[in-house]
Amino acid sequence: MISQTEENYLKALFALVNTKGEASVNELSKQLGIKMPTVNSMMRRMAGKGLVLYESYKPPKLTDKGKKEAALIIRKHRLTEMYLVEKMGFGWEEVHDIAEQIEHIQSPLFFEKMDELLGYPTVDPHGSPIPDSSGNMVFEHYIKLSDCKAGERATFMAVEHSSEELLRFLNSRKLLLGAVISVKSVEPFDKSMTVSYANRKMEIFSHKVCEKLLVEPEKK
Repeated sequence: MISQTEENYLKALFALVNTKGEASVNELSKQLGIKMPTVNSMMRRMAGKGLVLYESYKPPKLTDKGKKEAALIIRKHRLTEMYLVEKMGFGWEEVHDIAEQIEHIQSPLFFEKMDELLGYPTVDPHGSPIPDSSGNMVFEHYIKLSDCKAGERATFMAVEHSSEELLRFLNSRKLLLGAVISVKSVEPFDKSMTVSYANRKMEIFSHKVCEKLLVEPEKK
């Protein structure tokens, strides 16, 4: 049986490995807000359960078992977020903390039913992929809006590392997933972008915002 604390470690380790390639004990400590000796102790405990490969002074690695368990936790989280938005009317900026609690429910049948009621979605409300019931996850190769040039068009597909503040900002600008964004100009000094989409003829987004928006460029 995997404890709730171990699930949180697995999810954090999975996220760090997918963004940085590997995750040191120090990085895990910072992300989870837990002291390094405690993280080291947990890594040894999880190694004993076959969830991680761990040696002192080396980055811990998820085993195949650990990767699958981490993906299934993420599946529960993202299905929950989608259910809260699609079936209960929550905003995409409101669902993360609720899903953090529900993801620890140990009932595969509960989440299978949730998946069925949603029509088997492949992405969550923020455009992130939802792993299947076997823990397989398909990553799409989107680019950041900040990588686009003036005159280019791209479809807004996902938010990278979304925060409640960013999502509320996007709400205020009425920018939704699926919107086709036209890049009007890029400011040389600070890389901010003037864009248009839907019925918004002109919006200025900072470089920081543009780096968080994942898009699919229009094929030429």
